[in-house]
Amino acid sequence: MTDDTLTIGLVSISDRASAGVYEDKGLPSLEEWFALALASPWRTVKRLIPDEQAVIERTLVELVDVERCDLVLTTGGTGPAPRDVTPEATLAVAHKVMPGFGEQMRQVSLRFVPTAILSRQVGAIRGKALILNLPGQPKAIRETLEGVRDADGNVLVHGVFAAVPYCIDLIGGPYVQTHEAVCKAFRPKSAVRPAK
Repeated sequence: MTDDTLTIGLVSISDRASAGVYEDKGLPSLEEWFALALASPWRTVKRLIPDEQAVIERTLVELVDVERCDLVLTTGGTGPAPRDVTPEATLAVAHKVMPGFGEQMRQVSLRFVPTAILSRQVGAIRGKALILNLPGQPKAIRETLEGVRDADGNVLVHGVFAAVPYCIDLIGGPYVQTHEAVCKAFRPKSAVRPAK
């Protein structure tokens, strides 16, 4: 692993999946997406945990402070149900809140389902890591990251990952490159590095 390797923490939050009642689909779908989307080096650190705020908080702190993740993505636990506490846990360990990420995730999801307004995903920074709460379903995860395109491939609504590489630049992480056919990373011209 080199300094330019993106370390991604992936956290699936589910009482039943963490208890083995059913198979977790969030972690595999995230890894599959990154395999398609990222053109620069990356690795993952994965956790499957229950919907317990204290456990979520400890996990996020461990992934950022100990594992040195540059990006942490959670899946699950962002609805209005009593056990959905992922946003509260994320905000409890955050140093800065990045409200645009949550706003954009809901904008993408509203293109598909009216119940997207029930989602409470947040984005936040802890130290030199960006933490994003994603939806729980693999299809919704992909849509949220990639956005929405028309039949000709034109972007109708940007997914949140388009802004992630530049955010990671700004907080001191590695330079992340993407495969544009999947997700084009946006940076101001002054922040684009020449191809090696």
